[in-house]
Amino acid sequence: VQFVRDQIAVPFLGEQDGRRMTPLFCSFFVFILMANLLGLVPCLFTATANLSVTAALASITLSFMIFGAMIRHGPVGFIKNLAPSGVPWPVLIVLVPIEFAGMFIKAFALTVRLFANELAGHMVVFFMLGLVVMFGALALPTVLMAVGVYLLEVLVAFLQAFIFTLLSAVFIGMSYHPSH
Repeated sequence: VQFVRDQIAVPFLGEQDGRRMTPLFCSFFVFILMANLLGLVPCLFTATANLSVTAALASITLSFMIFGAMIRHGPVGFIKNLAPSGVPWPVLIVLVPIEFAGMFIKAFALTVRLFANELAGHMVVFFMLGLVVMFGALALPTVLMAVGVYLLEVLVAFLQAFIFTLLSAVFIGMSYHPSH
């Protein structure tokens, strides 16, 4: 909890918002980490290798990006923060829709990167073990490679939990404090 608060929440959201949002980020971190580690147990499934789960997590982040910023700055302030000050109005016609779409693109990126990373690691292990089934004893060295990739998946489980939590904090912080 202290790591998430001091290394993720407070640096990107400031002292007050960081402390207030720490439970959300701790929930993200622990949920993703436990889901990823449970997926490494044979005969269990990684929840984050399901696109619906990662989309739901990213939707929570998107909700905080939009509604949290609207509560903080008001609806008019939220729209004003989509465009930097001092930009000529013809440029704003293009810039504001791009910035608004950018919020959804960030949530989509969160969804896809967690889903794809978790799914890809498991597929590599299954394909390597599938070579043994297809080619028999000739492919036995791939079992050692599969064990190596499996051990790498343990590191990836921690890394993915950290990265999703970090990016969520960065994106929410950008919408709460647009001047930074």
